[in-house]
Amino acid sequence: MISVITGASAGIGEAAAVGLAGRGRQVVLVGRDPARTARAADRVKAVSGMAPETFTCDYTSLDDVRRLGAQLLSRYPRIDVLINNAGVMTTERTLTRDGHETMIQVNHLAPFLLTNMLLERLTGRVITTSSRAGKTGRLDPADLNRERRRWSGWLQYGDSKQANALFTVELARRLEGTGVSATCFHPGVIKTEFAPRTFMMWMVKNIPGMGQTAEQGASTMIHLATHPDGAAHPGRYFAKSALADAPRGMTDPRLARVLWEASAAAVALRADA
Repeated sequence: MISVITGASAGIGEAAAVGLAGRGRQVVLVGRDPARTARAADRVKAVSGMAPETFTCDYTSLDDVRRLGAQLLSRYPRIDVLINNAGVMTTERTLTRDGHETMIQVNHLAPFLLTNMLLERLTGRVITTSSRAGKTGRLDPADLNRERRRWSGWLQYGDSKQANALFTVELARRLEGTGVSATCFHPGVIKTEFAPRTFMMWMVKNIPGMGQTAEQGASTMIHLATHPDGAAHPGRYFAKSALADAPRGMTDPRLARVLWEASAAAVALRADA
């Protein structure tokens, strides 16, 4: 079984790649940094005996995402599991070369585009790393870049994680009857290099008992990729390898459809595709 994992060069993506490879899965690693992705590939080879295929992609460029999608389409006649895990958090408001706020593009628009490009090859599961931060989201599909609302890095991060959950809801609806299931999950608060300049992550790393290891954070991702739960509960949100409650803002089917249309317009994809 082929499992494509984005954000696989470090953190929970790397840990999941190693864990899935140890279970006999053929993993495909996608990372932004070639050297770090190569080091993650070495860890996978150490447990599986085989070097995984690797691809690089910079999610701040939608053209690079399109290039990655084309490469994957040309290489794999089927993809059993797609894990959308690449993400970023920053307290600074920056725009990508495509004109989108960085977090909404990297965390939502880029995986939205990649998933849509790969739909014809998907045969099993789409798993997206969301977060309980999505519960704080106040997403406005007409203002994805938060240009007309108060700027806060953590509020925008919450919007992007809310978008991950809503994307899962609408994707599951669109995939109904195809045999492909979509789920999302909260990995926990992990001691990694994620959001390194924030005070919250400083506390997680330095105060005993506050954070989990990357392997612990990857456990729900691995669960959804290998356990019947990953196919039996389309559109649902998980935490600690179990179904979890999510607020209306993360589950509203109407909002999910509106977000899908806004996202399709933002990446120049037909909304009905």
